[in-house]
Amino acid sequence: MIPAGVFTSPISKANKDCAPDWTKPWFAWNARETGPELSDLIHCMRTPDFFIAGAPKCGTTAMHRYLHQHPDIFMSEKELHFFGSDLAFASARLNRKDYLRFFESAATEKRIGEAAVWYLYSKRAAAEIRAFCPSARVIIMLRNPIDAMYSLYCQRVYNGNENLRTFEMALAAEYNRKRGISLPPNASNLMGCFYRDAVKFTRQVQRYYTNFPRDNVHVIIFDDLQKDVAGVYARCCEFLGVDDRFRPDFPVVNARQRARSASVRNLLHDPPRSFHWLARALMLRPNRHGGYKGWLKRLNTTHSRIPPMKPELRRRLQEELRPEVQRLSNLLGRDLTYWCNR
Repeated sequence: MIPAGVFTSPISKANKDCAPDWTKPWFAWNARETGPELSDLIHCMRTPDFFIAGAPKCGTTAMHRYLHQHPDIFMSEKELHFFGSDLAFASARLNRKDYLRFFESAATEKRIGEAAVWYLYSKRAAAEIRAFCPSARVIIMLRNPIDAMYSLYCQRVYNGNENLRTFEMALAAEYNRKRGISLPPNASNLMGCFYRDAVKFTRQVQRYYTNFPRDNVHVIIFDDLQKDVAGVYARCCEFLGVDDRFRPDFPVVNARQRARSASVRNLLHDPPRSFHWLARALMLRPNRHGGYKGWLKRLNTTHSRIPPMKPELRRRLQEELRPEVQRLSNLLGRDLTYWCNR
């Protein structure tokens, strides 16, 4: 039996810089998790060496899909959220063994990556990723915070995680929600309820600049992705050290989604026990990708344009967020104040 907290393993030269420090308490192995099966896994594993850290509704799903097509890149399933021990989700957090299994099929690719949109929001994820892989490359995707907030609200309404009928009502409820009042029932996570906190990008980016050399952090602005997706992709590949001449398909990803039926959406979001019995009787199996719930959710989904935000609300948010946007501009060395002027 290997003692808890002590582990040595031969690691391939390509991955030696990203070998976790198993002697650190946060990554110490519990003796109950060791054994022949896990030891075999660790001896042959390759672990992620780059991370798309967020932010939500800023193009992370699109970039994940585009990078997944690159022959020199292995991308795991999205939204694993192994890091960020301060984040709270309704679903159980992955343990180390299950997390590493998402990278078992990585072979000869030059880069191994994962993407999780709340890593940027988390106060702990940057330091935890650094402890796991000190030489990691980090991709951060940002957007006009007003548009990001509004898009996040619309997404949460579609997913059944937001029960307030208007964006303005959701913004007004933030003060009470931080005190445990007026929280949406059965939300898969509560971080998304705090729309203003989700777009405080300056302090979020600064945490990664503090934990990694600036050359290891690549910031992408959503506006640039919209204007020149091929160019942004090529620069991202160059940052990762893979062939920047490769061009994947660039489909539109995460187009505005709306539930055809709110009743069906609510049923799928919080199904009664009888629903699962019926699914088992029909031999429909749930899985991490959604299973029968995902299939029914797709049937209940239609695509439409996001209704425009009320002009007076947008103007009010522009003034409110102007100091934050100026701080972000100073941090990035790029003038983004046009976000508050249009």
